[in-house]
Amino acid sequence: MMGAPENRGTGPVLVVVGALTLPGVRRSVGNARRFLRDMLAPDQPGLDDLVTVVSELVCNAVTHTASGDGGWVTVSLLAGDGFLRLEVADDGAGGGCPQVRAETGAESGRGLRIVDALARAWGYRPDGPGTVVWAEFRSVGPVLFGNSDRGLSRGSSTLMSTAFEGGER
Repeated sequence: MMGAPENRGTGPVLVVVGALTLPGVRRSVGNARRFLRDMLAPDQPGLDDLVTVVSELVCNAVTHTASGDGGWVTVSLLAGDGFLRLEVADDGAGGGCPQVRAETGAESGRGLRIVDALARAWGYRPDGPGTVVWAEFRSVGPVLFGNSDRGLSRGSSTLMSTAFEGGER
């Protein structure tokens, strides 16, 4: 399903499995992937698709929004009845709504095309000055959770310092 604004009416009940806020730097893409791999068991069906999509969405937030200008990106993983939802919130001012671009043969511009191919549905919603882009994935059987805190969250007692160091953008 192509991305569209989210209908905030009555919908499925979602439970937040975990959330992580990272600085808007390129290094955060890898930390977002690690976060998902740590949150879910290694044999979780569709884990590789979730990891690929979080890479694309965090990269887009860092590249195309104010998150990449000294801001933040928040990655959230939610579970519903039979599906997982990945959400990536940015700081906004990206200059438009997320949309799949036509294929041009260019090196960039394929991120949301990949999201569209891997997710069962995706879309976006405004969040104050920012935007939350979400993608949903079918979950067969129970969701298998891994370790919920590997030192990535800002409030963690085992903070992974490299996630919050300045440096490469």
